[in-house]
Amino acid sequence: MPPAVLLAYLIGSVPFGLLIARWQGAGDLRRLGSGNIGATNVWRVSGAGAGLLVALLDIAKGVVSVTLARYVSDHPATPAAAGLAAILGHVYPVWLMFRGGKGVATASGVFAVLSPVALLIAVSIFIAAVALTRYVSFGSVLAALSLPPAVYFLGSPRPTMMAAVAATGLILFTHRTNLMRLRSGIERRFGVQEPAGSGPTADGR
Repeated sequence: MPPAVLLAYLIGSVPFGLLIARWQGAGDLRRLGSGNIGATNVWRVSGAGAGLLVALLDIAKGVVSVTLARYVSDHPATPAAAGLAAILGHVYPVWLMFRGGKGVATASGVFAVLSPVALLIAVSIFIAAVALTRYVSFGSVLAALSLPPAVYFLGSPRPTMMAAVAATGLILFTHRTNLMRLRSGIERRFGVQEPAGSGPTADGR
């Protein structure tokens, strides 16, 4: 494995959501709200400021990973591989027994560097879907599904296209229980803050 890809995985593995929730005094985020360590659950448990900070830091993991890979490697596929490694690190962090977040924010950072116009299309779809339904999971899934076609029609390099397909598959996998709850009509809507003592109601992801 190229050093840049391994480094990207380690960067992606940094659990900013867990760390910031603890810093805010909320306790172990894995035992609160949905049990997920991502920005949406931090927003529910610790408020908008903490949630936005986690989102920005998770996005930064993707940006930094791809940018560093471009500087340290001459191989054209390394930045895309590093970006995918960063997303995998976020979803399966070595520090947390491989149980992390769902990868959306980190993937946004990755494609902000690899294919910014495709990301802009995906983010627009995400914002529209969440504004209409208040389901972050629904918006995330639609945005992920839109990414590979956008990357393809923009003529992005083959490694970027392969990374987009892999990232979409991973995001759909991490949202599998959300999709089941959406189908059952019991998915959480965005904007509802969790009481401090509430525990996870999902699958711990």
